[in-house]
Amino acid sequence: MNEAIAKLLSPRSVAVIGASADPKKTTGRPVAYLQKHGFAGRIMPVNPKVERIGELPCYPDIASLPEVPDVAVVLLGAERAHLAVKELSQRGCAAAIVLASGYTETGEEGARRQQQLVEAAGPMRILGPNTIGLVNLTDNIVLSPSGALEMDEFQAGGIGVVSQSGGILGSLLSRAAARGIGLSKLISTSNEVDLELADFIDHLAEDPATKVIALYVETVRDPGRFRAACLKAARLGKPVVAFKIGRSEAGAKAAVSHTGAMAGADSMYDALFRQVGVIRAQSFSDLLDIPAALCTGRKLRGRRVAILTSTGGAGTLVSDDLGVAGFDTPAPDVATADTLRALQTGSEAVLDRNPIDVTLAGLRPDLLRGAIDALLASPSYDALVIIVGSSSLAMPELLAGAIQECLPNSDKPVMAYVSPHAPEVGALLTRRGVPAFTAAESCTAALAGMLRVQRFVAPEGDDASSPPADIGELPSGSLDEAQAKQLFSRFGVPCAAERVVAAPAEAEAAARELGGRVVLKILSSEITHKSDVGGVAVGLTGDTIGERIGRMAAEVKARTGVHPQRFLVQEMVSGGTELILGMHRDALGTAILLGMGGVTAELFKDTAMRLLPQDAQGLKPLGRAEALSMAQDLKTWPLLDGFRGRPKADVEALVDAIVAFSGMAAQLGERLVEAEINPVFVLPQGLGVRAADGVAVLA
Repeated sequence: MNEAIAKLLSPRSVAVIGASADPKKTTGRPVAYLQKHGFAGRIMPVNPKVERIGELPCYPDIASLPEVPDVAVVLLGAERAHLAVKELSQRGCAAAIVLASGYTETGEEGARRQQQLVEAAGPMRILGPNTIGLVNLTDNIVLSPSGALEMDEFQAGGIGVVSQSGGILGSLLSRAAARGIGLSKLISTSNEVDLELADFIDHLAEDPATKVIALYVETVRDPGRFRAACLKAARLGKPVVAFKIGRSEAGAKAAVSHTGAMAGADSMYDALFRQVGVIRAQSFSDLLDIPAALCTGRKLRGRRVAILTSTGGAGTLVSDDLGVAGFDTPAPDVATADTLRALQTGSEAVLDRNPIDVTLAGLRPDLLRGAIDALLASPSYDALVIIVGSSSLAMPELLAGAIQECLPNSDKPVMAYVSPHAPEVGALLTRRGVPAFTAAESCTAALAGMLRVQRFVAPEGDDASSPPADIGELPSGSLDEAQAKQLFSRFGVPCAAERVVAAPAEAEAAARELGGRVVLKILSSEITHKSDVGGVAVGLTGDTIGERIGRMAAEVKARTGVHPQRFLVQEMVSGGTELILGMHRDALGTAILLGMGGVTAELFKDTAMRLLPQDAQGLKPLGRAEALSMAQDLKTWPLLDGFRGRPKADVEALVDAIVAFSGMAAQLGERLVEAEINPVFVLPQGLGVRAADGVAVLA
């Protein structure tokens, strides 16, 4: 563990620079909250205008402090904060929390101030600036002026929260407390002038009190370190759940303006999170719901869910939402149904279907326990959702106790959907080890998150074999199609046979040489979408191509004003599945994209994306397993896998092509501005793949 971060989260002494004697002021709260919540270490306020704050002596300046603090909370404005930071660093303080705003998020002048802060800090670590601080609930240490700390007590537990927004920290703290969800640490990183998301993911992965890590993400500044930290957490059995804002253009702009950092495309975040095992929360409420379920440590091994209800409508709500998300709610097997029937006699029991309706269960703990035990023991189910209806409100302790008694009998997930508005009942259940939710969608999100954790396998290392290509002299700028495919060929991507021609007689000779039917295209680095302007003709022969070349030239000129001088005569590839293979680069990294190809690529948007791994030596190609998983992620994967009697496609050759294409992107790095093959034909098994069209731009 990093010693400075350990001291930051668990200091034995804290200096509060700029502390006020008025606990109602923001600058008065840190000292007040440290005392209120039982900090056992030494508190040293610094303020030249005050001699005492309550029982504590107040020091006129940092030089007067009687000892070197482990941590300092700096409450000064941006124009003076760096002076305090420099003094603290010179005294040997381990870390400072800088609350002031007015740095990179405000523009050029703020960026200059932020650099000044970095230089002042020297070896001392900085949390912030523009942060609300941190809260260590495990050890009752609060280093924050957040108004949420006015509450008298909080539930300590296993969820560690790292947020790039200060206000969200208070929001999560208060929401968790109201719902009985226990948190371990809450850290607001904000501008991340020094310590950032990856530092705290790495630290919390080793924190014994933290079982799950929840992230509120505006931007990932260092994708390489983020990747390494998340993979470390996965290896140590600490799931990471992230809520990433900026899915819309407006949200992305707001996130960037808040932190003063570059943002990546949202689809790139999806790819990054998937590759490192991070579960993406789709809503803000998921950021507590999913960790609450994961924190139980229970294992979800499949998609079959039993729903135990005493109120029909609510059970249907849960069942319907689970079904939409691909979960199954099968009826009980014969043995389980017999066990349930033996528990309850009379016409109220509806035990041959799912949801399983035991009407009196809310009032009879023995019946509830028996039903829960039967469903958890059943080989037909992987998880159990218990519907808490209005009849349970009279005796919530009885209900919670009955469910809690059954938990040691199985490690299958058990969660509750509280149908009436009864927050105190939900909080009681959650504290007893049964995550309780007020929305059917939350049950689904929690189970989906648990399934993701069980099915994620951390990569063991790159298994790609991609020796550097001999690239020699390369052109620059936008390449024409022939040049683009020559580039792809150098890296091992198979391309369709073709000839460059300029006149009808050359086209006729090329068509006869290639044999069979051929494709004729204009060859231009200016016109990318050739088919849109009449620049593609298919099914031609040596007898028909000469006349067609003249008509094509006239049509393209009429539509674009460009008179094509050169053409491409290409073998006509047929009988394959058309895919698109491309690369995309932004602030987050370089990604490879695979999707349904041809003219429908943009229409259907059936794509999979993976970021290239990176180490100290630079970018690396994708491994074969990663390339195969991209193809299997496509909705159109069945077309490659023998859908309805189709011949199976040459998936091995497709994997080879993806790895080779990613090797090109890795080796060329920043020189490769843009590259795309559309379509790449995946032929039947044993016949390989062919790149039939291509675009490339070289710096």
